[in-house]
Amino acid sequence: MTDSTATGPGPVFAPGTFRPDPRPSGRWHMLRAAAGLELKMLIRNGEQLLLAVVIPLGALVGLTTTTVINLTAPRVNTVTPGVLALAIMSTAFTSQAITTAFDRRYGVLKRLAAAGMGKTLLVAGKCGAALVVIVAQWALLGAVAFGLGWHPRGNAAWVPVLVVLGAAAFIGLALLLGGTLRAEAVLALANVVWLALVVVGGVVIPLTKAPDWLRIVGELTPAGALSTALRAVLQYGTAPTAASLAALLVWIAVGWGGTVRWFRWQ
Repeated sequence: MTDSTATGPGPVFAPGTFRPDPRPSGRWHMLRAAAGLELKMLIRNGEQLLLAVVIPLGALVGLTTTTVINLTAPRVNTVTPGVLALAIMSTAFTSQAITTAFDRRYGVLKRLAAAGMGKTLLVAGKCGAALVVIVAQWALLGAVAFGLGWHPRGNAAWVPVLVVLGAAAFIGLALLLGGTLRAEAVLALANVVWLALVVVGGVVIPLTKAPDWLRIVGELTPAGALSTALRAVLQYGTAPTAASLAALLVWIAVGWGGTVRWFRWQ
């Protein structure tokens, strides 16, 4: 008879001998599961799908093919960068804020926390889902814009940088809003803030004829900074200004700093 202790400490039976074999899932598996769940909820939410796809697409086609609003020609080159910024705002801010708030209200976040999903994995899952939706939005809007005659300019390497900075700024603000206020308040406030940022930030319609003070204030908002930076790259073929990049970084610090400090699971 072989003495199982003769070879020193270690498992007597080979891993996998017995089933079930319960053990904590790996971090990567948990991240994929969290991102997949967030993605399914985003896709199934009709109201957020309207914000994410229908409104940006309607703005792109409507402002390009009509002349009700005076825009710099070619119109599609003026409209497209702002519409791409609008897509990021819709997915990374409004959708995330409302989803997070109602997940808190119905106890979803509390149960996820009890299941071992910490704040880091929750945030990573939301970021992953948002980026997947943003890529799909940009692919659709870009294809339509090219069909309308869009000719982007500038260094393409700036585009993913601006997408990440813009998404990070808006997701941080969304989690701060959705993780601190009541769900009903977030539902109303997120949409009001989204509309205010679109107007004040000159997202879809540039504030070229607005007073100087309004342009300055608009470009200091996260929406204005992102749309200004995208127009610099895609419309004018230049690098984003230091002011636009600095504004995005400041909003990232504000959103994520507030989220770390005040986010509540329930």
